[in-house]
Amino acid sequence: MKKTMILAVTAMLMTPVAAMAERDGATLYNTKCMACHMTGAAGAPIVGNAEQWGPRAAKGIDALLVSATNGLNAMPPKGTCMDCTESELKGAIQYMLDNSK
Repeated sequence: MKKTMILAVTAMLMTPVAAMAERDGATLYNTKCMACHMTGAAGAPIVGNAEQWGPRAAKGIDALLVSATNGLNAMPPKGTCMDCTESELKGAIQYMLDNSK
């Protein structure tokens, strides 16, 4: 019984850690970015369109991260992903760049 209780408490304490695990760029794109970056809504560059992404890629990922964090034109700050970390945003940007060459 004591062992079961210890395991249950340990599992309960570990749940928030697992829930806060960092999401990768593909996951973030597919859950937060795709609505605009797949259709070009509100002028968003379409993933896969090298012509649209080329000039953005030339700015470098750090500049793109600043734009994504602060918002740009019709894109709100963090692209509505208010729970995204800087690292997660960077991963999503890199995913879009990698798939737009």
